[in-house]
Amino acid sequence: MKALAVALVSIAALYATGAGAQEREYCPERPGIDTPACTMAPGKISVETAIADWTRDDQPGSREDNILFGDTLVRVGVSDTIEARFGWTPFGHDRMRDDTGVDTVDGIGDVSLGLKANLHDPDGSGFSVAVLPFVTLPVGRSSIGAGDWGAGFLVPVTYELSDTLSLDLTPEIDAAVDQDGNGRHLAYSAAAGLAYKLNKDFTLTGEMQALRDDDPEQHATQTVAALSLAWSASDDLQFDVLGAAGLNDHTPDARVYAGISRRF
Repeated sequence: MKALAVALVSIAALYATGAGAQEREYCPERPGIDTPACTMAPGKISVETAIADWTRDDQPGSREDNILFGDTLVRVGVSDTIEARFGWTPFGHDRMRDDTGVDTVDGIGDVSLGLKANLHDPDGSGFSVAVLPFVTLPVGRSSIGAGDWGAGFLVPVTYELSDTLSLDLTPEIDAAVDQDGNGRHLAYSAAAGLAYKLNKDFTLTGEMQALRDDDPEQHATQTVAALSLAWSASDDLQFDVLGAAGLNDHTPDARVYAGISRRF
């Protein structure tokens, strides 16, 4: 009888966990600059991929075009409040054109590993906050990868202002890789955005970000504005597009991407 009771309690606990995971609304991190504070439910997996991600940077005497294909983030719920994360770019194309000619590099990108721990409201409802430490591993080719290991720490915050409007804030501090690919320096940023639900399927988000990069070769402050649209095709599937523009000379001029997110 005791064994049967233990078995019934175990089954009930598993059922409750599964039901909670099923009831939690899907919360992809795509699209946008901000990182939402929500985490994946236990046992749930989110695969979020940029089909193509193009960035253009015009500087006096040069133009650089960088295109990433299949840039993917995998998020795995390991508890009610914690998710493990793995990111990788399987292929990138970088083209630099200046007075000396054209230089093209193709290759894979770096790997990122992280852990997001939610401190309040893991489903992202109400007031939600999380911490997100991560590291990057230099497996990518130069111009596609950074060339050395890096690390960072984010504090994503999400606040629902109403049923249709929510605010996202993402302060971040990094040990960013030096431009020459050898060593690290301090970089820090803050992003803020407003997401507006046009209806139950479409969400429009406007964001701005300021970033300070203290690279030894050149200290710079970057500012960017972005607008994105997400379409929830089903409870477990989302498509998205984003357009961003640099607001000063130190920021890449334009960025455009489209992607897909799927929950399993």
